[in-house]
Amino acid sequence: MNTSRYNEFCGRLPHTFYVVQWGGAHVWKVGGAKGKVFAIASEEEGGALHVTFKCSQMSFDLLKEMAGVRPAPYLASRGMLWLQRTDARSLDDAALCDYIRESHRLAAANLPKGVREKLKL
Repeated sequence: MNTSRYNEFCGRLPHTFYVVQWGGAHVWKVGGAKGKVFAIASEEEGGALHVTFKCSQMSFDLLKEMAGVRPAPYLASRGMLWLQRTDARSLDDAALCDYIRESHRLAAANLPKGVREKLKL
């Protein structure tokens, strides 16, 4: 997956907002500028795209030890269930898109009830 495809995919999900922050990371939120982050991508040296996403406890436990996937730096060390795909050895692009979609759903579920109702999420 490259940055363009990542941004295109995230932009097609409902009620998303895009911003570049944290040293050039491509950050996607659900629910507007003050919404909840569901995906973060950054280009590393050599052009590799590292994609960070929120996940369930079961997904975290299953994926965290797989090649090319790791607990997300900073976020996972603070007890949050976030993973980072560093390459496609164990998690191909189609599977990554599924996890990003689920991350979007999990983040939307954490929006205030009034916002979820207004956006029909």
